[in-house]
Amino acid sequence: MTTPILPPGPKVPRALQGAYALTHPFRGVDKMREKYGGAFTVDIPVFGKAVVISDPAEIKQLFQTKPEVAENIEPNLGRVLGEGSFFALTGDAHRKQRKLLVPPFHGRRLTAYERIVEEETVREFASWPLGSEFATLPSMMRITLNIILRAVFGAEGAEFDRLRDLLPRLVNRGSKLAALPLPDVGGKWGPWGRFRTLRREYDAVIERLITTAERDPRLDDRDDVLALMLQSRYDDGSRMSHRDIADQLLTLLAAGHETTATTLAWAVERLRRHPAVLRDLVAEVDAGGKELREATIVEVQRIRPVIDFVGRSVRAETMELGRWRVPRGHSVLVSISLIHDDDAIFPNARAFDPSRFLDAKPDLYQWIPFGGGNRRCIGAAFANMEMTIVLRTLLRDYTLVPTSERDERWHSRGVANAPAKGGLAVVHRRAIRTGAQAPAATEGALS
Repeated sequence: MTTPILPPGPKVPRALQGAYALTHPFRGVDKMREKYGGAFTVDIPVFGKAVVISDPAEIKQLFQTKPEVAENIEPNLGRVLGEGSFFALTGDAHRKQRKLLVPPFHGRRLTAYERIVEEETVREFASWPLGSEFATLPSMMRITLNIILRAVFGAEGAEFDRLRDLLPRLVNRGSKLAALPLPDVGGKWGPWGRFRTLRREYDAVIERLITTAERDPRLDDRDDVLALMLQSRYDDGSRMSHRDIADQLLTLLAAGHETTATTLAWAVERLRRHPAVLRDLVAEVDAGGKELREATIVEVQRIRPVIDFVGRSVRAETMELGRWRVPRGHSVLVSISLIHDDDAIFPNARAFDPSRFLDAKPDLYQWIPFGGGNRRCIGAAFANMEMTIVLRTLLRDYTLVPTSERDERWHSRGVANAPAKGGLAVVHRRAIRTGAQAPAATEGALS
């Protein structure tokens, strides 16, 4: 038997390590790096024994590792999203589902969703209080939820209203359950019982949407993702089951709704504290440009990552990973905040500086808000398009008032890490511009 070679780490009991991780999510990994270096071994609830890494070469090796050596981390969001979700699928089943669902989120398909993004943004922003401080996160949540309901679920009317009420509660409860080591013990009561009740309501709505869509004589002309799922076929000609469609639709919501909204709230929080960047962005919008705005979204995701970790579970007897030899049963976790905060990779890493991404696209083994490898978020291009258009609409239509207040602290919402005060903002309506300064309705598909 090959002897494991693991990095050092704390020796205190698992429960204490878990408590520390929950109460000090970002300061905790910083302290670990100071004490043990760029890699360390932990023993925490949910994941058990895990090696935490932050070296780009080791991260690249992990993301390129074959599934039979290291696969989807266990446990994962699949326990709340369902057996047919991307988070639960492994191996060939995951590959086939990914191949089926990549097309709706790339290329020309994105252009069809841009109008929806702008319409929902303009509608929500019209309700903003002018001249008074307010938290933008709830507003961003409503925007991204409505976008997903229209673009992904194809919902409208009564089903739209039902999902708009149901989904935030379902995702919020599932997010908390996924972050806690609570077993599903069955029964009607308790956290899991209440979650299952919400899930049954969701499944009933989705089944009605699927049945309606299957009877739609114009199904082939529709652009929503539900319609595309119903039209798609595996290599053997078979179709996705209704249950798998429900699981994947919920996955798209959970992976895209809260995380995208939270990043937008962080964007507001960062821009109010960097008036020079804010002025440049407004000037760019007025001139019809987008390069700085796209770089700003990338930088917000770097300096304020919404997710703590991505990782894999070791399936082989051992996995060689750079300096380490990790045994079966261990997890390997990539600390997103540690690599994003590394001065050797991003000079002056703690400074908010979108210009670092103006002339170079981020290295996807160093900038990893969407994960990496064959499990990188399938909706990354959609999310970036969505955030870029929401930010464009904000800068075009409103004056965002800078502030000298201290940075908002991090606040864990279960899976996502949000600004503690919700991304506070003060806005004023901008004067309507005409002629050459008026923006086009869309900018074309963004990648």
